[in-house]
Amino acid sequence: MKLVTAIVKPFKSDDVREALSEIGISGMTLTEVKGFGRQKGHTELYRGAEYVIDFLPKAKIEVAVEDGIVEQVIEAICKAANTGQIGDGKIFVSNLEQTIRIRTGETGNDAL
Repeated sequence: MKLVTAIVKPFKSDDVREALSEIGISGMTLTEVKGFGRQKGHTELYRGAEYVIDFLPKAKIEVAVEDGIVEQVIEAICKAANTGQIGDGKIFVSNLEQTIRIRTGETGNDAL
């Protein structure tokens, strides 16, 4: 099992959710986060004063999946989150040791 974590632009989170639903992913976690990468934030003008915004709003999407569909999930996220602009985000894939459904006690892929 793998944990796929994607950091995307907030307005793309619904597109990613729909793309994942189309390939049969029924559960995901969405967290509103702030961060920066190469774009290093930006400056804004408010009432004549300039403000530096270091951390930009992002959406963090986490999906636990079976090993066999990891590439499908990555492809779906990439297509849905791509704007062609800097700051589109990143995808991280981690190994999951174990998954347990609390209600039923199911483990492994059955708990997904």
